[in-house]
Amino acid sequence: MQARPIRFLHRQQTVSLPEVEPTRTVLEWLREDAGCTGTKEGCGEGDCGACCVVVAELEGPAGAERVRWRSINSCIRFVSSLDGCALWTVEDLASPQDGLHPAQQAMVDCHGSQCGFCTPGFVMSMFALYQQRVAGAEPQRITREVAQEALSGNLCRCTGYRPIVEATQTMPGYPLRGVDETALLQQLRALRDGDGTGLQAGATLRPRHLQELLALREARPDAQLIAGCTDVGLWVTKQHRRFASTLDVTGVHELQQVIEGPGQLEIGAAVRLSDAYAALVARWPQLRTFANRFAGLPVRESGTLGGNIANGSPIGDSMPLLIALGARVRLQSRRGARELALEDLYLGYRQTAMASDEVLTHVLLPLHPPPGLLQAYKLSKRFDDDISAVCLALAVTLHAGRVQQVRIGVGGMAATAARAPQTEAALQGQAWDEATVRAAMAVLRREFDPLSDMRASAAYRREAASGLLWRFWLESQGIGPLRVEQLTLATLQPAAGGVT
Repeated sequence: MQARPIRFLHRQQTVSLPEVEPTRTVLEWLREDAGCTGTKEGCGEGDCGACCVVVAELEGPAGAERVRWRSINSCIRFVSSLDGCALWTVEDLASPQDGLHPAQQAMVDCHGSQCGFCTPGFVMSMFALYQQRVAGAEPQRITREVAQEALSGNLCRCTGYRPIVEATQTMPGYPLRGVDETALLQQLRALRDGDGTGLQAGATLRPRHLQELLALREARPDAQLIAGCTDVGLWVTKQHRRFASTLDVTGVHELQQVIEGPGQLEIGAAVRLSDAYAALVARWPQLRTFANRFAGLPVRESGTLGGNIANGSPIGDSMPLLIALGARVRLQSRRGARELALEDLYLGYRQTAMASDEVLTHVLLPLHPPPGLLQAYKLSKRFDDDISAVCLALAVTLHAGRVQQVRIGVGGMAATAARAPQTEAALQGQAWDEATVRAAMAVLRREFDPLSDMRASAAYRREAASGLLWRFWLESQGIGPLRVEQLTLATLQPAAGGVT
């Protein structure tokens, strides 16, 4: 792979950076190098959204690509990840001829800005939604639910969410101001096809094909593997760590695909979390709320499924669900490929079975037989955009009122995400009734020895996990609503003759 600069579009012009420090963030480049100070630094860890910018990138097979718009946190994304993309910041939306962009004008008209510090990030998340929903070939209405999901990664310290949500909903009512996607598509193709090579800008490596990646992994075992940087970015911004070189997997074409084959769903490790969960929700709609609660949308638009798994955090939300679904992972190197059950990947706290020359390339999910009952639960201090204290995922198949198959994945209960074999054994073959479930709850409380930390005590985690198993059984009996998102004004009304 020959050396070449990082190339991306900004303000319709190609930016070419021959060499950039591997851990230089997009936010640092914008504010310190490009002089674009409209983008703000709030938390520095992808939680508040003040730094949100929008990237547009090619998506789909060659010759039939489309432009994909994503709002991302610039504070934890490295500049190298912009290679082949187009970048927009809040300064790029208004024009001397047409004035403010609808996302900006709606914020003004709906009084959505208070102190104003978070406003640029909100506007950029609104701009991404505008390009997806309003400026496309088939404009769509923006419901309150759609607006809330699009803004889920943006926090307002002044608590002014109602006018911001209203501003988001009113954007379609303004004169159309879409980006010329035909011209943008041509520019992005020109960037990609310029020399057909992956990126090697100094110590920054971003291959385009799997064999390139495996060769670099073997030759440069010292290079830090990166994907969406939703965790590695915090190592840089909060722990002040630096890496001599980075190896970015997100440009590898073979790892960007979701393929449904005979009896199996194959998800590439570089597939963004938003797209990976969309594939899961398409098959299991009951997972929608869990998917949306994984993190705010900008984090899901940056992070990858493979990165979340390989990171090995005991409180990563993907792993318990995937374990419950019977997922396997494919590890590859130039020596060949091998597959492991996901729960066997983890050897200890943030320790995996991957060799130094291996890369996690695919997640493999069996589709048959499908579980009869499937659900995933997340407990956290905030409903949106927060890390789990406890995560529990269950897949149960019943036959003649008895548990025929069961798989349970847990997070936050041990040094790794794990399967719960003792609790599964307590359920296997038993009648699916209250007595069986209460006995299994007692087993689950004993099966793990969780830590007490800033998110929850060990006692809380044990009781919460067993309580989630109880909730799962109640929901399987049609009892509800048992979830915050299911509550409506109608369900909160007292029954006739009840006490208010």
